[in-house]
Amino acid sequence: MISGLNAANAYSAARTAVAPQQGSEALARVGQAAEDFAAQMAQVDQVAAGSMTGQTSTQQLVQTIAEAELTMNTVVAIRDKVVEAYQEILRMPV
Repeated sequence: MISGLNAANAYSAARTAVAPQQGSEALARVGQAAEDFAAQMAQVDQVAAGSMTGQTSTQQLVQTIAEAELTMNTVVAIRDKVVEAYQEILRMPV
């Protein structure tokens, strides 16, 4: 027979097993990815300004824009997956 104390102990053990950890490595990687994305966009701005003033070659500008486009497509794909997962959670019956 399951007593109230056993159920409370089981609940307490299960809650810590599924709770997200503060400062986890995954969260740190997401933060680093966001910083890398911001750095990539700043580099595009810098190269574009350099190209307008004649300090940067057109080839470097095109290459930087292509890299930024790839980065942007990756960020959009990740955002779409997160939104899709959130919507799936909302559709779950309670």
